[in-house]
Amino acid sequence: MTRTDLKKPTQKKSRNYKAGLAQLNFKIEFDWSHEEARKLYETSIHKIEKNTILYQDCISGMKNLPEESVDLIIADPPFGINFSGKGSQYNRNSILVEDGYVEIKEDYDKFTEKWIQCLPRIMKKTASAYIFSGWTNLNDLLNAINKTDLKLVNHIIWKYQFGVFTKRKFVSSHYHILFLVKNEKKYFFNKYEYYPEDVWIIPRRYLPGQRKNGTKLPEDVVNKCINFSSKPGDLIFDPFMGNATTAICAKGLYRHYYGFEINQTMKEIHQNYINNIKVGQFFRPLKEYLPSKEELLKKYPHLKKYVNEIKKYSGKKTRLDRYFE
Repeated sequence: MTRTDLKKPTQKKSRNYKAGLAQLNFKIEFDWSHEEARKLYETSIHKIEKNTILYQDCISGMKNLPEESVDLIIADPPFGINFSGKGSQYNRNSILVEDGYVEIKEDYDKFTEKWIQCLPRIMKKTASAYIFSGWTNLNDLLNAINKTDLKLVNHIIWKYQFGVFTKRKFVSSHYHILFLVKNEKKYFFNKYEYYPEDVWIIPRRYLPGQRKNGTKLPEDVVNKCINFSSKPGDLIFDPFMGNATTAICAKGLYRHYYGFEINQTMKEIHQNYINNIKVGQFFRPLKEYLPSKEELLKKYPHLKKYVNEIKKYSGKKTRLDRYFE
């Protein structure tokens, strides 16, 4: 048998890949103008009183909430490490950190199980939850979640620029965010970034001169959770309101809020924070988060001819047409 007698294996034609084309062709499934978002905000109906913070223990409070009453949960539970936020290692004026921060006195794993077990009942079938955690008690959170019917979709790492100085170990400069859902087939997720990664590089913002309750999540992080996993008019629930960041972000994005906070001294501060935010103040139509046509063509100049040809010869509206409007 000669070499010419051998049949070459049949090869499938490779797809003519063009870098950046899929991103140019990307379309957000759900988007709203300011007018549409405001209308949804003003006409939404919920089972519980909207835009409310109750100053009580969240575990007993959640037991009194109706079933399937919240659209999204954002929770940043107590650290469980004898934390007050007043230590010199945090480089802040301790006078501005409010008294009354309540740390967990019982075993952290038992406390975590109690409040995590309350979540599935109050979540709608389309609901999600984002739970923030340092690495110290992450295992307790994961164990508690495994004892519920909640499904862990992503383990997100939030990387920030601050870390307490160390001598004999690496500096911790990240936080864990657990993205959970009640129903894997029905949860709402609005992919408004073409390539949303599970590492978020978002700096902490320092607010000198402001009174606070321990630490404060950046609004950019909370806004990201809200934009991906809720619609305007939805009810965002926070069992540990802390500095009311969830309430502030919800109001600023045409969402409603509800939550609990055990630190009674924060009531007046919360009200001042929330009153200073206008409804829809942070809202942008999600298409504005996408790179512009000019930005994409600058990054991928080889697509210019392709885009021009599509525009010239195609009589049909395509997903590319949004770049020509």
